[in-house]
Formats: sequence, structure tokens, C-alpha cells
Amino acid sequence: MTSKKQIHIAGRRISADDPPYMIAEMSANHNGNIENAYKIIKECKLAGADAVKIQTYRPDTITLDCASEEFIIRGGLWDGRTLFDLYKQAHMPWEWHAPLFEYARKHDITIFSSPFDKTAVDLLEDLNAPAYKIASFEAVDLSLIKYVASTGKPMIISTGMADADEIQEAIDSAREGGCSEIAILHCVSGYPAPASDYNLRTIPDMIQRFGTITGLSDHTLNNATAITSIAMGATIIEKHVTLDRSGGGPDDSFSLEPSELLALCTDIKSAWSAVGGVNYGRKSSEQGNAQFRRSLYFVQDMKADDVITEDAVRSVRPGFGLPPKHLEAIIGKRLGQDVFWGTPITWDVFKKE
Repeated sequence: MTSKKQIHIAGRRISADDPPYMIAEMSANHNGNIENAYKIIKECKLAGADAVKIQTYRPDTITLDCASEEFIIRGGLWDGRTLFDLYKQAHMPWEWHAPLFEYARKHDITIFSSPFDKTAVDLLEDLNAPAYKIASFEAVDLSLIKYVASTGKPMIISTGMADADEIQEAIDSAREGGCSEIAILHCVSGYPAPASDYNLRTIPDMIQRFGTITGLSDHTLNNATAITSIAMGATIIEKHVTLDRSGGGPDDSFSLEPSELLALCTDIKSAWSAVGGVNYGRKSSEQGNAQFRRSLYFVQDMKADDVITEDAVRSVRPGFGLPPKHLEAIIGKRLGQDVFWGTPITWDVFKKE
């Protein structure tokens, strides 16, 4: 049965009936060098990711060039830096967007972006971006969500820090703006985030509560959380990717290297295959082994007209005789023919009553 919940990005259907959609987040991991960005796109394709995602902003469109206390980061990876300084280092120059979109399309991997203001959306529309991602910190910017929705493109909304009411407001704003294909990502906006913060049982509740395609934006340091989320119903996985975790960039330290991305792409598909559906039938890999189940065998030579006693039969492997559940039913029955030690018990050896 095909799931009713589905969206499409660049022709790829995303639903519970399809393998998970893997988004590799480049973020700031280009580290100011467009050649790094090209290499990340190529590695994402080689690893089997469905899409590579970038971020579209300038430092002056996302914050103010201000050094007062509220604009200074305290604690964590970026302790002591101003927001403007961090975003100046981390942002992707707008003149890179067109060549990166062209490069991704040449290598047959989907590319789209998180816009952080209306001018970013306009730039991405000029590049015919196939979808949009709303970052967790922007999930409360309902006017931005409505502007993105007006493009008519699919929208993925990360929900880090958002409570249930805020998530619903974001979804409602997307729909009001004209977006009909919406997905949400369960997310913890810690960099990195401990696995214990993720509470993956939230995912099936989100699926039921909000009625949308639901996935995971994972900021943990390994792949266990992302793989586990597939069993909880996640249909999209997003993970930061870098060329070198020790590269010194703002996001490098909590990102996957290419070999780890390859493992994740493989493992989430295996996890999805393993989840499958409800099935109590005998599986294809079991067919040849059914003969090794237990069944009833004669462990004595007996003559026609003898009566079956408990010491004349046993439940043993292989499974060519009657199932063991019939043991009590055959005790006391009379044989209609001679039987021999080591032969399976079948109904036709008994005298017809």
C-alpha cells in the first residue's frame, strides 16, 4: 500500500514507501574555498547522498555588525565570537551559487539551499532551486516561510528549539503561503548534540500530530541516532559533511567525513529495508531451512498393529515428519504397517479407525 504522505524533490519521491532521502549539509565546511565546495559535492555524490544542501545568506542579512554583549556568543564551539564575525567567515559568497548549482547538476546530484531572507530566495529562484530548507533558527520567521512558500517549491522545515505550537504555526504559514509539499525534521540545535537529547520517540508523534513527511536533522557525532531514527519513521536524514573534521572551520568538528557519509547512506537504506512491514509469513531466506525444524520420528522398529508408545517416538530435527504438536494425538494409535527406526512419522502409517 502506498503512503498518502509524500513530497517530491527534483523528481525523487520521498515517502515511507521509499528509501530514506539523504541530505548532505555543506554549511560552512567549504572554509572559504570554492574548490572545497566542489570537492564536497563530488564526495556527496560518490557516497550516495540524494542531495547536497548549502546556506544562502550574507552576514549583514542575518545579523548586525555589533559587538554588544547580546551579539557575542558565550560557550560552545564559537565562544567569544560576535555573530557578525562568525557569519562573515561561514557564509557562502553569492557569486559561488551559480557555478556550484551547475557543478552539482553536471554530477547528477540535487542541490538546494536554506535561504535566510527574501533576497536569498530571489537568488535561488533565479537558479531554479528545486526545494527550500528552513533552518531551525528561522522556523519562527513566519514571513520568510510564507515568502518561500510563494515559490510553490517543496519546503523542509527544521524544528530545533521549536515547541509543538511553533511547529504548527510554521506548517500553517507554509500552507497559507501556497506550499503543498511540506516536510519537517526533528532536530536538536546543539553543535554537537548528545544522542540523549534526541528523544527519537518524538518522531512518530510528529508524524501523527502534524500529518507531514518527517525526518531527522542530526547533529550528533556518529551515525547511530540517524540510523535508529529510520525505525521510528524518519524518511529524510540530514547530516553535516566535511572533507576533514580537523579542518578548523566553524562546523568541521561535528561533521561527517566522506567515508562516514558513505557508511550512513548505506546503513539508513539497510535500516529502512529491515523495518519493512508487518509480515508473519515465512521469509525468502528461511525457505531452505524449514526442513531443519523439529518433527516426529520413529526411534524404534515396529510392526503393523503395534500401539504407539512414548518411547517409540521423538521430536527431533529434521522436519519431514509430523509437527511436534501432534505428539499426544498419536500416542496410543495402532500402526497399519511396519515402520523403522529413523523414519518420519506421517498420518498414513496409522491403521484407519
